Amino acid sequence: MILNILLILVSLAMILYGANWLTDGGSTVAKRFGISELVIGLTVVAFGTSTPELVISVVSAMKGSGGLAIGNVVGSNIFNVLLIVGVVALIRPIKVDRDNMTTELPLTVLASVALLVCANGHLLDGDGSDGLSRVDGLLLLLFFVIFMRHTFNIARRGDDSAAAGGVAVSAEAVSGKELALGVGKIIVGLAGLIWGGDIFVDKASALASVLGVSDAVIGLTVVAVGTSLPELATSVVAAVKGQSGLAIGNVVGSCIFNIFLVLGASATIHPLTMGGIGNFELLTMTGSAVLFWLFGWIIKKRTITRGEGAVMVACFVAYTAVLIMCA
Repeated sequence: MILNILLILVSLAMILYGANWLTDGGSTVAKRFGISELVIGLTVVAFGTSTPELVISVVSAMKGSGGLAIGNVVGSNIFNVLLIVGVVALIRPIKVDRDNMTTELPLTVLASVALLVCANGHLLDGDGSDGLSRVDGLLLLLFFVIFMRHTFNIARRGDDSAAAGGVAVSAEAVSGKELALGVGKIIVGLAGLIWGGDIFVDKASALASVLGVSDAVIGLTVVAVGTSLPELATSVVAAVKGQSGLAIGNVVGSCIFNIFLVLGASATIHPLTMGGIGNFELLTMTGSAVLFWLFGWIIKKRTITRGEGAVMVACFVAYTAVLIMCA
């Protein structure tokens, strides 16, 4: 048990340093090619920090553990929106761009609703199926292709008015050495995030098993939190550095990647059963995405305040408490 705890601490250090390098490297590349921080967050950073979810869910699907695959994504998205956005807002109020509120965040809500509908297909069809079929997986992957096309169109146009409030981004003078260093930081940072996240999940799961925690709770909490630590570390570091576009893009991109790509690929490889994942978790995930959208859009014009961040963190604590009590 002591060795597991030590390895958990080491993995946390790897994740923190990896997030710092990834943030610095992503910003350097963005400056060199005139790409907005939001686009980098929605693509390179979001894909990199979603890799632990992708690996775990695909392996779980191949082994027939559909509940773990779905629980990993659902738990991660709840963690991403309620805790990560909440913590980032507590550190520094988040200014969300208009087009981000009208495009990317609604896509996060759409992804959550799509998963909710697909998972409840048995209620609509009246059969006994319970989970995601290969058809559901292909449908989610098609949504992912549409999302990526939209994002790359923004990057190709070099039009930051679609991503950062109307001001075009121009390429900055970045030397070849600085660019190479930035790319190197991205690679090393991603390696640290993925390796650290893998160690954390393995050792934390082993520790939870020793303590007698159920598999359902492990999937929705320990595994979900472990695979979301890269998003947490990256977003917090970005927020501290004043890079709110990267912080928000990372969370939004990761949530969309998790549902459309991770579950889409997993269900296409092997149909997924829900296991112990029910509508309580799915509705919590959908409700958290809607709450994120409403906080930025209605209460304070395109700003997530510290008070709203505190509400989101409190919602996550309440959700976790209910989950543990009902386990």
